[in-house]
Amino acid sequence: MPRLILTCGLPGAGKTTLAKRLEREVPAILLCPDEWIHGLGVDLFDEPFRARLEHRFKTLARHLLHHGQDVILDFGFWDRAERDELREMARALGAQVELRYLEVPFAELVRRLEIRNRDGFVVITEDLMTGYAQVFEAPDAAELGLYDNRP
Repeated sequence: MPRLILTCGLPGAGKTTLAKRLEREVPAILLCPDEWIHGLGVDLFDEPFRARLEHRFKTLARHLLHHGQDVILDFGFWDRAERDELREMARALGAQVELRYLEVPFAELVRRLEIRNRDGFVVITEDLMTGYAQVFEAPDAAELGLYDNRP
């Protein structure tokens, strides 16, 4: 039975680090918009481009799951409705679905981003993070219970 793994959390939570580890361990196909956007030389804050790329990745994930391949989507999944949509899509294909939520205290996220900002990949300020934290819909225990997470 194939499985879809969704990484969920704010910037700096460790989602991509976890996704890369799972890519090797599962093994699975990892689809990470940030890496593709950066690799293509596109501005990471180009939201229309990101939306198109994520749509293509969702289509590809559906195709891969249909053919029995495990997939990791490293999107952040800040929105409950999007998580629900993907869980339902994967389940309709007979796949298991895991949500890997990385909950990290805000001060630690800011500390990690200050370090990461030095590499110039993308600069995320504390003010920007404050705005992100206000719109992020963290999964609660009831939502987490809807997934097939493994210990």
